[in-house]
Amino acid sequence: MLPNQTLQKLIQEIRQIAGMDCSIWNEKAECLAMTNIKARPQPGEVADLVEAYNSSGREEAVGEESLFLLESGESLYVLAVDGHDEKALMAGRFGISHLDSLASMNRSRMDKNRFIQSLLLDNLLLVDIYNQAKRLKIPVTQRRVVFLVEPKNAEDSLVLETLKGLFATGIKDFVTSVEERHIILVKALEPTEGYYEIHHMADVMVDTLGMEAMVGVRVSYGTIVEELKDVSRSYKEADMAMEVGRIFYSQRRVLSYKVLGIGRLIHQLPASLCEMFLEEVFEGSAMENFEEEELAAVYTFFENNLNISETARKLYVHRNTLVYRLEKIQKKTGLDVRVFEDAMTFKIALMVEKHMRAMKEKES
Repeated sequence: MLPNQTLQKLIQEIRQIAGMDCSIWNEKAECLAMTNIKARPQPGEVADLVEAYNSSGREEAVGEESLFLLESGESLYVLAVDGHDEKALMAGRFGISHLDSLASMNRSRMDKNRFIQSLLLDNLLLVDIYNQAKRLKIPVTQRRVVFLVEPKNAEDSLVLETLKGLFATGIKDFVTSVEERHIILVKALEPTEGYYEIHHMADVMVDTLGMEAMVGVRVSYGTIVEELKDVSRSYKEADMAMEVGRIFYSQRRVLSYKVLGIGRLIHQLPASLCEMFLEEVFEGSAMENFEEEELAAVYTFFENNLNISETARKLYVHRNTLVYRLEKIQKKTGLDVRVFEDAMTFKIALMVEKHMRAMKEKES
């Protein structure tokens, strides 16, 4: 079924050209769009034409008003024009022809959308990918990358519509969604475009959605693929980048699968190894005993490359106060984070603890 906005635009164009009020109805004789609330026909006249079409295939009815029926796919429309002369008949037949074209284009978009969704989810055999791509006129060999866009509010539909307006204007790029949390952009790339340009595209998406749609988002992307069959791989990479970023790099607004650092390794560790490592470093429940000011001190200490003076300045505390807090951490863990090796161990332990917490939240 075409969107009501599209139907309303169509009948407004007919009215401007022919100077006649008109309306569009569905098979249940429910009005979908109209130019004048007082214009005919009555629902009964529409229902009579639908019944006549089902019994004898009649597609037009001319009385005080002219009715024209179109069956397109699984949808049925009745266009009503307020008039019964030659001009009304011409306007109605032109309108129904244009409506047929719009419905055909909409079906094509829906077919492509279903194909892209199945492709992303690995629900197609290789032979089906090639056959359906040929039928839908989608290039098989084309450099592509998959972007994943995560709005702060998962129910925000503005993101999907805005991205469609920005990218889904041609035949090479596709915007879709296979789950509530994310919107997916399959972007075709020019031969000269690489990861620098891709990162810039992601930055533009974040800024544009923030300004035009007033929606805060995070964007991740996978690696470049050369063939259509590998698009699902780029999607899985973008999904992993988003998840790793959510756990370890919460401040980043753009995440690349190729640049995930140590977070990539920790994310793939099994729970048993993580528990053993935390038990070794924190000796059980030491992590739960850290005070907020101690964690703030150590995080800022790491951000400032283990520089005591700079960290104290950023925290607005005396140098001795910072040293005291770091020594409290040393008493609880046996790790002196002022020493590089111990700092590295502690940093990894914090990341492993975040990973474990995320795993437990996912299971619950």
